[in-house]
Amino acid sequence: MVMPFLAAIIMLGVFTITRLGLMLYTGSDEVPVAFWPVILIKGLWFDLLVSAVFVSPICLYEAMLPGSWRSMGRHRKLRFLGLWGMVLVLFFGAAAEATFWIEFSTRLNFIAVDYLIYTHEVIGNILESYPMGWILILISVAAGSMVWLLRFFIAAVDAKPISGKGRALLAFLALALPVLGFGLGNIDQMDGSGNNYAEELSGNGYFTFAAALRRNELDYNTFYRSMPQNEADALLKRLDVERTPLSAPLKTDMNDDAGDSLPFKRRPMNIVLISVESLSASFVGAYGSPKSLTPNLDRLAREGLVFQRAFATGTRTVRGLEAMSIGIPPVPGQSILHRPGNGHLSTIGGLLKKQGFSTLFLYGGYGYFDNMNAYFSANDYEIVDRTSFSKGSVIFENIWGVADEVLFSNAIEAITRVADRNKPFFAHVMTTSNHRPYTYPGGRIDIPSPGGRDGAVKYTDYALGKFIQDAEEQTWFKDTLFVITADHCASVAGKTKLPVKKYHIPLIFYGPDIVKPGFYEPIVSQIDLMPTLIEVLGKKGDDHFFGRAFFEEGPDLNRAFISNYQELGYLRNGIMTVLLPNKRVESYRVDPITYEQTSAPVDPDLLREAVAYYQTASGSFKKGALRISP
Repeated sequence: MVMPFLAAIIMLGVFTITRLGLMLYTGSDEVPVAFWPVILIKGLWFDLLVSAVFVSPICLYEAMLPGSWRSMGRHRKLRFLGLWGMVLVLFFGAAAEATFWIEFSTRLNFIAVDYLIYTHEVIGNILESYPMGWILILISVAAGSMVWLLRFFIAAVDAKPISGKGRALLAFLALALPVLGFGLGNIDQMDGSGNNYAEELSGNGYFTFAAALRRNELDYNTFYRSMPQNEADALLKRLDVERTPLSAPLKTDMNDDAGDSLPFKRRPMNIVLISVESLSASFVGAYGSPKSLTPNLDRLAREGLVFQRAFATGTRTVRGLEAMSIGIPPVPGQSILHRPGNGHLSTIGGLLKKQGFSTLFLYGGYGYFDNMNAYFSANDYEIVDRTSFSKGSVIFENIWGVADEVLFSNAIEAITRVADRNKPFFAHVMTTSNHRPYTYPGGRIDIPSPGGRDGAVKYTDYALGKFIQDAEEQTWFKDTLFVITADHCASVAGKTKLPVKKYHIPLIFYGPDIVKPGFYEPIVSQIDLMPTLIEVLGKKGDDHFFGRAFFEEGPDLNRAFISNYQELGYLRNGIMTVLLPNKRVESYRVDPITYEQTSAPVDPDLLREAVAYYQTASGSFKKGALRISP
């Protein structure tokens, strides 16, 4: 009985120290001291649940261990080795949680689950970002020291025999503890404080990781508020969201001329969409940053059309790519990029390919990551990734891919190649340099590599400026609209589950012969970009998206969709309506300037709109209604 108890005490101690460390790191500004008692009490509950599950195999081992083995020297060594291994795993888990919290300000969640699939990039990123050799040595020594301090106690425990009743009790606990651990706990028990930091801190990383495994794909109608589909369809129609049915041919009501209502001198023939990795609007001078990290972007913003309140749909690259290809609100669970049956959808690439365009997806890393190559190739894009670049062109790379300037130089070659076919083109370029370990070629900027987030942003800006400069020398430049945005922000940490400010991304249209410089004030979503670009091109298919073109006449657009993998947000009229699992709803008033959020009563009309959008989007993919006719 003593060994399982000792193991549980060690686990609870490590979990509690980890929680206290994360609380102190986060600080009282984000988590006021008044929340601390609740965090520790809730935290103890989750720690007990996890410890119950982890102690179960120890109970079974103790129940089955023959009494004659206990005093054997070999078994005693095995006992010490086993305890050292357990403590080593606990210490390593604490270090992993600390690293994850620094990056994402959450316990281990769906991001950690996804990273298990792509171990090459993830492990490589860790090795390039942290001195793992020294960390492992330190953890090993610390674990060994703890076991050494307990050596006399463990030896005394082994000397005591276990009675038949004791063995029966241990066997019962081995079976009962996992049932209690899994049956009594629910990740939703973390909620209720009104402070997202406090709710995350009250959890246990092992518990939240297991919950993410179970909830990686959530059926909308099972977990969220719903309404009769015919009512949802009618409501979306009033909002001017009436998607073309599966069997309908492409259609358009566009005129050939851009018209005075659009902020363009003329229509472009081609589009280059650049989605920059993790580029929060707060990094960009044109959006108020005082750090002078983006002189090239700031120049392009002065000469182009700046969308001042654009918002990403999610927290990961796959969500940005999903929004910037099929223009759909972020459905709960896994991104559509990861789901089976995601080919032949109504992507902008597929729609334009049917109208004579060359369509490309260009990525600086290996496109098998996050299923990007499989998704884009199944939706009529030509893939250009790390495997396509000549060896001589790769002057620098890290675990995520080539330096952005290498990607852009290869993009110039690929785009010029398709432009020489005398066909219009749509090229989506996805960068990688603005990502940990934040390494890049030397001598480009005044921040040495690795330069942290500031250095990576400034280097990406350098590479982007060089790309535009090189593009100006190409014959296709004058007929091309350049769209510069981000896949998502660098961090989504905040006091609420969906902090609006942490989804604010830059969006700039640039083309000296095409765009009229200016500013666009209304709120727009990433999902509105695709129908907008089709409208700007004057092509067919802008009615195949849930998003609406920015400049389209109709009901007020001025709304955005933001989410993580299970909280679904709908921002409209200064109110953030959040749909949560177990059919719960929260509502926040959002300051139009600072984007600070305060609790607000749920607006029934906005709730119905949010439900109509998310329910219909989720159902449309499952029913195959996002596909386009052959």
